[in-house]
Amino acid sequence: MARLCLTSLINRMNLYGAILANVINITTISIFIARLLGESEIGHWIGIIIQVSIIPLFYLLYSARSLNRTKIYYIWTGLMIAFIIVEFLLDWYPKIDFRNNLMIVVPYVMLFFGATGGMIGVASLAGKRWTVITIISFLIMLVLAFVQRQITGL
Repeated sequence: MARLCLTSLINRMNLYGAILANVINITTISIFIARLLGESEIGHWIGIIIQVSIIPLFYLLYSARSLNRTKIYYIWTGLMIAFIIVEFLLDWYPKIDFRNNLMIVVPYVMLFFGATGGMIGVASLAGKRWTVITIISFLIMLVLAFVQRQITGL
Protein backbone atom coordinates (compact mmCIF):
# COMPACT_ATOMS: atom_id res chain seq x y z
CA MET A 1 0.00 0.00 0.00
CA ALA A 2 2.78 2.44 0.96
CA ARG A 3 4.67 1.57 -2.24
CA LEU A 4 1.56 2.27 -4.33
CA CYS A 5 1.17 5.63 -2.58
CA LEU A 6 4.84 6.50 -3.21
CA THR A 7 4.52 5.52 -6.88
CA SER A 8 1.44 7.70 -7.22
CA LEU A 9 3.27 10.62 -5.59
CA ILE A 10 6.30 10.18 -7.84
CA ASN A 11 4.06 10.09 -10.94
CA ARG A 12 2.25 13.22 -9.78
CA MET A 13 5.53 15.07 -9.10
CA ASN A 14 6.91 13.96 -12.49
CA LEU A 15 3.84 15.40 -14.20
CA TYR A 16 4.09 18.57 -12.13
CA GLY A 17 7.73 19.00 -13.22
CA ALA A 18 6.86 18.39 -16.89
CA ILE A 19 4.06 20.94 -16.82
CA LEU A 20 6.32 23.47 -15.09
CA ALA A 21 9.08 22.94 -17.68
CA ASN A 22 6.64 23.70 -20.47
CA VAL A 23 5.13 26.68 -18.68
CA ILE A 24 8.64 28.12 -18.44
CA ASN A 25 9.34 27.41 -22.14
CA ILE A 26 6.00 28.78 -23.34
CA THR A 27 6.37 31.87 -21.17
CA THR A 28 9.84 32.46 -22.58
CA ILE A 29 8.51 31.97 -26.12
CA SER A 30 5.83 34.58 -25.35
CA ILE A 31 8.49 37.01 -24.12
CA PHE A 32 10.50 36.58 -27.32
CA ILE A 33 7.40 37.07 -29.47
CA ALA A 34 6.48 40.22 -27.53
CA ARG A 35 9.96 41.60 -28.17
CA LEU A 36 9.70 40.77 -31.88
CA LEU A 37 6.39 42.66 -31.97
CA GLY A 38 8.06 45.68 -30.38
CA GLU A 39 6.29 45.13 -27.05
CA SER A 40 9.33 44.66 -24.81
CA GLU A 41 7.49 46.09 -21.80
CA ILE A 42 4.73 43.48 -22.17
CA GLY A 43 7.41 40.80 -22.49
CA HIS A 44 9.00 42.10 -19.30
CA TRP A 45 5.73 41.71 -17.40
CA ILE A 46 5.12 38.26 -18.86
CA GLY A 47 8.43 37.40 -17.21
CA ILE A 48 6.72 37.57 -13.83
CA ILE A 49 5.43 34.05 -14.55
CA ILE A 50 9.02 32.81 -14.73
CA GLN A 51 9.92 34.66 -11.54
CA VAL A 52 6.97 33.07 -9.72
CA SER A 53 7.92 29.63 -11.03
CA ILE A 54 10.75 29.64 -8.50
CA ILE A 55 8.15 28.62 -5.89
CA PRO A 56 7.16 25.31 -7.54
CA LEU A 57 10.82 24.72 -8.39
CA PHE A 58 11.72 24.94 -4.72
CA TYR A 59 8.87 22.54 -4.02
CA LEU A 60 10.29 20.08 -6.56
CA LEU A 61 13.71 20.45 -4.97
CA TYR A 62 12.28 20.03 -1.47
CA SER A 63 10.38 16.89 -2.53
CA ALA A 64 13.38 15.40 -4.31
CA ARG A 65 14.95 13.89 -1.21
CA SER A 66 11.85 12.01 -0.08
CA LEU A 67 11.39 10.73 -3.65
CA ASN A 68 15.00 9.49 -3.85
CA ARG A 69 15.83 11.63 -6.88
CA THR A 70 19.23 11.25 -8.52
CA LYS A 71 21.91 13.90 -8.18
CA ILE A 72 21.29 15.13 -11.72
CA TYR A 73 17.73 16.04 -10.73
CA TYR A 74 19.14 18.43 -8.12
CA ILE A 75 21.39 19.95 -10.78
CA TRP A 76 18.50 20.38 -13.24
CA THR A 77 16.22 22.10 -10.75
CA GLY A 78 19.10 23.98 -9.11
CA LEU A 79 20.20 25.45 -12.45
CA MET A 80 16.68 26.71 -13.15
CA ILE A 81 16.46 28.27 -9.69
CA ALA A 82 19.89 29.87 -10.18
CA PHE A 83 18.82 31.25 -13.55
CA ILE A 84 15.65 32.78 -12.10
CA ILE A 85 17.68 34.46 -9.35
CA VAL A 86 20.19 35.82 -11.88
CA GLU A 87 17.32 36.94 -14.12
CA PHE A 88 15.75 38.77 -11.19
CA LEU A 89 19.02 40.55 -10.38
CA LEU A 90 19.67 41.56 -13.97
CA ASP A 91 16.18 42.37 -15.25
CA TRP A 92 14.20 43.30 -12.16
CA TYR A 93 16.17 44.50 -9.18
CA PRO A 94 18.54 46.27 -9.25
CA LYS A 95 18.03 45.92 -13.06
CA ILE A 96 21.33 46.01 -14.88
CA ASP A 97 21.63 46.90 -18.56
CA PHE A 98 23.67 43.83 -19.49
CA ARG A 99 22.56 42.79 -22.95
CA ASN A 100 25.33 44.71 -24.71
CA ASN A 101 28.06 43.49 -22.36
CA LEU A 102 29.45 40.21 -23.68
CA MET A 103 31.18 39.51 -20.36
CA ILE A 104 27.71 39.18 -18.82
CA VAL A 105 25.64 38.06 -21.81
CA VAL A 106 27.68 34.95 -22.64
CA PRO A 107 27.50 33.37 -19.14
CA TYR A 108 23.85 34.50 -18.89
CA VAL A 109 22.96 32.71 -22.15
CA MET A 110 24.91 29.63 -21.08
CA LEU A 111 23.03 29.55 -17.77
CA PHE A 112 19.71 30.12 -19.56
CA PHE A 113 20.17 27.21 -21.96
CA GLY A 114 21.67 24.98 -19.26
CA ALA A 115 18.70 25.67 -17.00
CA THR A 116 15.99 25.29 -19.64
CA GLY A 117 17.79 22.28 -21.11
CA GLY A 118 17.87 20.73 -17.66
CA MET A 119 14.13 21.17 -17.45
CA ILE A 120 13.89 18.75 -20.39
CA GLY A 121 15.41 16.22 -18.02
CA VAL A 122 12.83 17.06 -15.36
CA ALA A 123 10.02 16.68 -17.92
CA SER A 124 11.43 13.41 -19.24
CA LEU A 125 10.62 11.75 -15.91
CA ALA A 126 6.92 12.07 -16.83
CA GLY A 127 7.37 9.90 -19.91
CA LYS A 128 8.13 9.95 -23.62
CA ARG A 129 5.18 12.17 -24.59
CA TRP A 130 6.26 14.90 -22.16
CA THR A 131 9.86 14.55 -23.31
CA VAL A 132 8.85 15.16 -26.93
CA ILE A 133 6.57 18.07 -26.04
CA THR A 134 9.27 19.70 -23.93
CA ILE A 135 11.97 19.21 -26.57
CA ILE A 136 9.70 20.80 -29.19
CA SER A 137 8.92 23.80 -26.97
CA PHE A 138 12.64 24.08 -26.13
CA LEU A 139 13.61 24.07 -29.82
CA ILE A 140 11.01 26.73 -30.65
CA MET A 141 12.33 28.80 -27.75
CA LEU A 142 15.91 28.29 -28.91
CA VAL A 143 15.19 29.49 -32.44
CA LEU A 144 13.18 32.48 -31.21
CA ALA A 145 15.94 33.41 -28.75
CA PHE A 146 18.46 33.86 -31.53
CA VAL A 147 16.01 35.37 -34.03
CA GLN A 148 14.73 37.99 -31.59
CA ARG A 149 18.30 38.78 -30.44
CA GLN A 150 19.36 39.30 -34.05
CA ILE A 151 16.36 41.50 -34.85
CA THR A 152 15.92 43.44 -31.60
CA GLY A 153 19.32 43.25 -29.96
CA LEU A 154 17.65 42.30 -26.66
